Amino acid sequence: MRFSRATVLLAALAAAAAAQSMKMEPLPIVLPKPLFEGTPEPVSVPNLEKALGKPRPPFLAPPGTANVALHKLVTSSDADPLIGSLDAITDGKTAGVDGTYVELKAGPQTVTIDLEARHTIYAILVWHYHKEARAYKCVLAQVADDPDFITNVRTLFNNDNDNSCGFGIGADKRYVETAEGKLIDAKGVEARYVRLVSNGSDRTQGSHYVEVEVFGKPLK
Repeated sequence: MRFSRATVLLAALAAAAAAQSMKMEPLPIVLPKPLFEGTPEPVSVPNLEKALGKPRPPFLAPPGTANVALHKLVTSSDADPLIGSLDAITDGKTAGVDGTYVELKAGPQTVTIDLEARHTIYAILVWHYHKEARAYKCVLAQVADDPDFITNVRTLFNNDNDNSCGFGIGADKRYVETAEGKLIDAKGVEARYVRLVSNGSDRTQGSHYVEVEVFGKPLK
């Protein structure tokens, strides 16, 4: 069977595009120093994810993927946090020591990051608090095309298994906070706004945020 030059060229272009799409690199994640001292108190909550017992494997994404949330505007359902200011959530400081985290008031609270334009998002990395082992409740990660989360809302992670926060029932597991943070696979979703939800932890009524990183690339 003979193929035309056009057919051969199209096949070659398709193969080149496929090869390019498979080229992936580890995310440029810089982890903070672990803060746990001594033996952490055990965390006993329902639906708890089993600890991996080793460092998290690298997360692969297309070349050029970066933290597009750095220094972007953060708003919250709690406009006057108990501790810290909302801009600390995207200031690039992940140490988790005093002065680098925000404490929101008790009850379900949201924080929303405006990426200023639509991006292809590959992963979201969240540090709530990592000075001690905690499991935060009602943790959700959502994206949308508008700040009110009405248009094209998609939920990427939800461990609220009884809908206590009113955003729907989720099947994801609760997890213990560590210096690695929680890495959420966004699977290349396209959006401008990122929203995180939480409702305290097994040790605190209020919710905390050290840093949120959003790894993506601007849409062309």
